[in-house]
Amino acid sequence: MAAVETLFLYSTTMLLGTVGILLALYVFFCSVDHRRKEPPGPRPLPLFGNLLQLDLKSTYSTLYELSKKYGPVFKVHFGPNKVVVLAGYKTVKNALVSYADKFGDRYVSPLLHERIKGHGILFANGESWQEMRRFALTTLRDFGMGKRIAEDKILEECDHLIKLFEEHEEKPFDTTSPVNYATSNIISSIVYGRRFEYNDPRFKNLVRRANENIRISGSAPIQLYNMFPRLFGWIKNRQLIKENAEMTVRDVKDLIKHLKETLNPQICRGLVDCFLIRKQKDDDSFVKDTHFNEKNLIYTVTNLFAAGTDTTAATLRWGLVLMAKYPHMQDQVQEELGRVVGSRQVRVDDRKNLPYTDAVIHETQRLANIVPMALPHKTSCDVTFQGYFIKKGTTVFPLLTSVLYDESEWESPHTFNPSHFLDEEGKFVRRDAFMPFSAGRRVCLGESLAKMELFLLFTSLLQRFRFTPPPGVTEDKLDLTPVVGLTLTPSAHKLCAVSRQ
Repeated sequence: MAAVETLFLYSTTMLLGTVGILLALYVFFCSVDHRRKEPPGPRPLPLFGNLLQLDLKSTYSTLYELSKKYGPVFKVHFGPNKVVVLAGYKTVKNALVSYADKFGDRYVSPLLHERIKGHGILFANGESWQEMRRFALTTLRDFGMGKRIAEDKILEECDHLIKLFEEHEEKPFDTTSPVNYATSNIISSIVYGRRFEYNDPRFKNLVRRANENIRISGSAPIQLYNMFPRLFGWIKNRQLIKENAEMTVRDVKDLIKHLKETLNPQICRGLVDCFLIRKQKDDDSFVKDTHFNEKNLIYTVTNLFAAGTDTTAATLRWGLVLMAKYPHMQDQVQEELGRVVGSRQVRVDDRKNLPYTDAVIHETQRLANIVPMALPHKTSCDVTFQGYFIKKGTTVFPLLTSVLYDESEWESPHTFNPSHFLDEEGKFVRRDAFMPFSAGRRVCLGESLAKMELFLLFTSLLQRFRFTPPPGVTEDKLDLTPVVGLTLTPSAHKLCAVSRQ
């Protein structure tokens, strides 16, 4: 009997001890969970995540609405993939600038990974990305990005664009192709050391394919493929992107081949020459694992060509349609240009004396919201941000829409209002929440070139032409609803470029 009681007491003690340990562990893990609190967000369904709550045709606007409910840091599930969304100027800037290293990696989708495999600049990480970005930034500066030499290249292209507009003889036309050709030629003159004629078949196809791939990369079918690559590998848009990319790589290889055959190590005509010379030095020095290889050259060139064409061209087209829609603002721009510049060629130095024009250009960039979700980032390590734990490797969307339309930063965020950038005396003022080029480690490396292009192209066109809707179309009928892709471009429309001379 005593043995039974002893056994009972021993068992009870062991049980209580186990319960105590379990309770202690529970308390410990609860405290850990508290310290590692994940961002809030809508409850996901197994496998499908939050697909039922997301409008994949306009993902950025859905996320913008969700931010109003869940706050500046929240999570959503795109199928089985968790994404953390950052919303509002203060939160986005804090993450990209103050936590630059932690939020500075790039998320590369299955669609992009299967093609690019970590090469180039836009969709690369690690040492290769650092080396290619540093090289591209240095070379762009050497070829005058932000300097007089780039200004001259842009003004030369302005002349070609004006002539193309004049050929329409004040009749309605679609500005898409002419403006795309102009911005493509500016980056081409820096990358290849030459511009192309607007009727050059290869050049036209390079521009068309770049714009088409950017547009359909943001489509609902491609988003579904990136969530479920094994299920949606058959979709038409994926095949089209693949075919376009393969043809572009063939064309770029051919252009590089010609430059290599005529290369003079003493003279760099453009970025490709600089790359080839550096590659040859590494080869001659038997440098192992050099990042200056053919694939990095090809994808650096295609990255710069696509990025340097689409966003600047789309912004300029938004500027022209906004001038046609708001003729009284067009009047003010042209009055200021006439008073300050007269009939001579506008130069970059004139910007400081053209505050209203500068405000109109900035407000166009803000309202146009060209890259609403930026390009997706990825955390490089575990990070606790604004009280929330975000695991290493988590995809992050810095929602630029929420910055450019932040109601605590802009007086009338959803209307076209150049006064956002003017003080009471009509002088231009900079705004911290003006962030169309993103910020931090992944800020657009062509920002200064894009700003110069927009200013010189916009002012040169407004000097020469008055932009109006086609006959029979009122300003009210000009639609400002964007076409949603990876970037936001104006809906299909035609304008008349009426000569002012």
